[in-house]
Amino acid sequence: MNTTDTIILASNSPRRRELMAQVGLEYEVIPSEVEEIVTKTIPSDVVLELSEQKCLDVAKGVIRNLPTQEYDIIVIGADTVVANDNRIYGKPANEDDAKRMLSDLRGHSHSVFTGVTFAKVHDKEIVETRSFYEETLVYMLDYSDDIIDMYVASGEPLDKAGAYGIQGLGAILVERIEGDYNNVVGLPISKVYHELLTF
Repeated sequence: MNTTDTIILASNSPRRRELMAQVGLEYEVIPSEVEEIVTKTIPSDVVLELSEQKCLDVAKGVIRNLPTQEYDIIVIGADTVVANDNRIYGKPANEDDAKRMLSDLRGHSHSVFTGVTFAKVHDKEIVETRSFYEETLVYMLDYSDDIIDMYVASGEPLDKAGAYGIQGLGAILVERIEGDYNNVVGLPISKVYHELLTF
């Protein structure tokens, strides 16, 4: 990673933005507006596919809209899903969907997958890409229906994969995790940082 590189985060997620800032990465935000098309079924493949779609969508937009540049532009795309026995939980469609997800997850462990794709743009071309994913195991408490109702009423679950946010009120639902906590938040920032250094 060169000091003259420009980093673009292809996500408007406030959680990902906070994690990028936390480790001192300077970046711009250009959220992807691509229509997500999933052709995979294995969760790790799904997040890689979606992170690549988002990354390349923004990278191609950069090529169309920016003049020729002498420095590298690195675009970062990411996607996070919750998976239980290879069943994928994205963001809930509504409160009832959130309650269903939280009922399914309680008392069990599940995996959180985040896929990350980098694309390097130089002289109006994509000259290099790299993709990887991180998996974290999350153990949920056997919480009551009343807890689910209270949590869903807070509004927090409605824009979260799996209908909970571990960094917010959703922490009361989680017994423990195995792996990278920040991956559950939405970006495995330590791995992202070190992968950027070699990219």
